[in-house]
Amino acid sequence: MKQLKSLFLLFALIAILGSANAQEKEIPKLDNPMSVQYLKKHLRKSQPRLVFNSTLEKNLRKRMKTDPVLQNMYEAIRLNAESVLNQPLLKYEKEGRRLLGVSREMLYRINMLAFIYRLEKDPELLNRINDELLAVCKFVDWNPSHFLDVAEMSLAVALAVDWTAGDLPASTIQLAKEALIEKALKPSWPDDGEVLWWVNGENNWNQVCNGGMIAAAIVVANDEPELAAKTIERALDGLPHSLAAYLPDGIYPEGATYWNYGTSYSVVTAAMLESAFNTDFGHWEYPAFKESATFCCLMNAPSDWYYNFADCGDQRSENGDVFLAWFAAKSGNKGFYEEERFLRPAEEMGKLNRLSGAAMVWLSQFEEQGEVKLPGAWKGEGTNPVVVFTGGENDPHNYYFGGKGGNGMVNHGNMDGGSFIFELNGVRWVVDPGNQNYNQLEQAGFDLWNKEQNSQRWTLLTKNNFGHSTISVNDSLHRTEGLVTFTNFIDGEKPQATFDLTATLGDVVSSASRTFTKDSPTSVLIEDTIQKSEKTELIVWQLMTTADVQIVEEGALLSKDGKSLKLENISHPELSVSVVSLYPAPLQLDRQIPGLKRIEIRIPAWTFKGENVTIKVRLVGE
Repeated sequence: MKQLKSLFLLFALIAILGSANAQEKEIPKLDNPMSVQYLKKHLRKSQPRLVFNSTLEKNLRKRMKTDPVLQNMYEAIRLNAESVLNQPLLKYEKEGRRLLGVSREMLYRINMLAFIYRLEKDPELLNRINDELLAVCKFVDWNPSHFLDVAEMSLAVALAVDWTAGDLPASTIQLAKEALIEKALKPSWPDDGEVLWWVNGENNWNQVCNGGMIAAAIVVANDEPELAAKTIERALDGLPHSLAAYLPDGIYPEGATYWNYGTSYSVVTAAMLESAFNTDFGHWEYPAFKESATFCCLMNAPSDWYYNFADCGDQRSENGDVFLAWFAAKSGNKGFYEEERFLRPAEEMGKLNRLSGAAMVWLSQFEEQGEVKLPGAWKGEGTNPVVVFTGGENDPHNYYFGGKGGNGMVNHGNMDGGSFIFELNGVRWVVDPGNQNYNQLEQAGFDLWNKEQNSQRWTLLTKNNFGHSTISVNDSLHRTEGLVTFTNFIDGEKPQATFDLTATLGDVVSSASRTFTKDSPTSVLIEDTIQKSEKTELIVWQLMTTADVQIVEEGALLSKDGKSLKLENISHPELSVSVVSLYPAPLQLDRQIPGLKRIEIRIPAWTFKGENVTIKVRLVGE
């Protein structure tokens, strides 16, 4: 008995140690040698040292003499800086619970003003930078209850102090440093020892907040080396929790525009660390991070609309992507360097991205080393798996298909597992309803961020399965914790991807899978295989569109912008499709999308021939 007990304890100890080791190995880490001693030894002594340093600035000035992209972007930034001079100074004005709009505007203004000042030394710009700093540094706080606001303001103030490199009045520099310490760094270290949730968070807050604190820490490092060192050390430990979200293939689970937001801060953080310490501490080599540039490119459909799953905006900017350009500078891949967009007439570019000044540094570092073509069929796994089929370069049909798994528990996630979008001939035939204004919902008292199964969040069309092109069973909600995953992917001329929908549909089916096949250059086949359970009563196949719909024999005819698309009801031609108008949407707080409608094929369980049913629908264009 004693031997048996000892053996049991041994196995238990092995299990505990194995679990601990697994947790330690769970995510890759960044290099983290940070300490006060390391800081004092390795931090660049002279300013600027945030994104810019003397070597990088010298390279930028040299390249600007001959590089048309840099020349054009410089002119666009100069025009933006001129427009800032005509604006009133910023005030402490919150929108709902956020000061974020003010913080972002400050970051934009400093990027425009301080970048041009660095190169031209115009005293008018310096005076305006001084006035902007005095205004925001005298705010009562930077809204620490919503720490994104603090982080973006911190980056703005840090860049202003650093890029002016001692040219501001000493009193302003002192005020700015005190503000960075009292309104940013100290609030990030609560007196009770609590670790704020974003420090090790798994979403964009981690990237933004830790990035902002790194910028603040570097600026005050000479005055507060202990505070600076422990802040940077904490950030280098915490940042991998957000970088791990890109694993294993580069997908950003929060969608394309949140890739832009979260990744923009990872990019500027890596650039600041490199310029200040001559190392990014492993950002560029972090597994799946560099691959995320491919994900970013593939989320841009031929129409210039995003594949707008999760809380993603609808359309990308006509200007070049300055954060994708960082990946171009690092890799030499011309495909990530949107030269044509960067060469748009400067006067037509409008208001630039708020980090465009910083981006000029890595734009000047781009050296072409070839071009890696985007795949025509691609899949990425992770917490929000995605598949994309395209027609490749010079496709006369502008074919684009995107399908996804995931679940509602993903950051900014929806009940959209198994959903898809489809573009052909310049028309977005199958749509995702996208995102909507957070503040409007919050001010109405709407419980937006609760992801429990019965949360108010799931009453919105943009969030629930009834607003997405997927399968619904018994007119019930998807299971918010049920993860839809890949079970198969086949590349080639007729690529194919299969998702397992069983977990998200729950016990109203025994099993369910959905297969997408690009079966020709102008069509996609959607095939669902469902095994019913005792609770299965009704299967509803759904397609969301803003096209005009005509019900025809064995399907429907969609028309828009002088083009047409046929929906072929292959498996159930005897069942007529139905169309549900969703404009206006069911709820006043729903996003109102002109012309939105849901095409349905409703299949009662009693019509099944046996326990299984296969639903085949083909979408084919001209």
